[in-house]
Amino acid sequence: MSVRLTVVGCSPAWPNPGGAQSGYLVEGPGKLLLDCGPGVLARLRQENGWPRVEAIVITHFHLDHWGDLVPWVWGRMFGLGRDQAPPELWLPPGGTKELEAFGERFGTPWMFERSFRLNEYGEGEEFRCAGLGVTAFRVPHYGLLTFGLRVSNERRAMAYSGDSGPSEQLSELARDVDLFLCEATLERAELDGEIRGHLTAEEAVEAFEASGARRLLLTHRPSELALRNGLEQAHDGLSLEV
Repeated sequence: MSVRLTVVGCSPAWPNPGGAQSGYLVEGPGKLLLDCGPGVLARLRQENGWPRVEAIVITHFHLDHWGDLVPWVWGRMFGLGRDQAPPELWLPPGGTKELEAFGERFGTPWMFERSFRLNEYGEGEEFRCAGLGVTAFRVPHYGLLTFGLRVSNERRAMAYSGDSGPSEQLSELARDVDLFLCEATLERAELDGEIRGHLTAEEAVEAFEASGARRLLLTHRPSELALRNGLEQAHDGLSLEV
């Protein structure tokens, strides 16, 4: 069975012109959304009026990776989403309380639990959603609890770095996969913090080469940073077979 990846949005923490932030739709056999940053819900609505996905997995709680869960709530409560079954929402450890606290401050404590079927994944433990197997690998991203995701069915596998500084975990995450979707936010490593949180394109290539993955697709990169010839870069709307 094939797996199709569609890049809904791939901007870094500041949006590229006209772009949406992190959101990647994986189909095969169900529909699984990896992250749900600002602009992603509007893009998904263009096809069916309201997104038809079985599950969403969030890598970490920086706003550009989960912010559109908030308008998703309003659509589930008051809009077209009322007529559809709530998708599973898979969160990092402790994520349920994170969302409850957010809801208590800015809406209601129960807004997320009434709009999604909430779950938390464990590090290194495979879980199943939308007919796919998913395993979370912890990766370094400043001081925030953050994970990369490995997604597979019986025939194909892909890895998504989420946001990550350099780490041997990246090559383990992407070990022998068919596609490695890897962030490459930085122009130079010295532009990052003292605790690293992002990769340069060169560091992403190093992780890819160490992993044995078959194909590299760089993402989460400012549009003004050109890549050298031969490197493949994600763009909003890109759709490909894994």
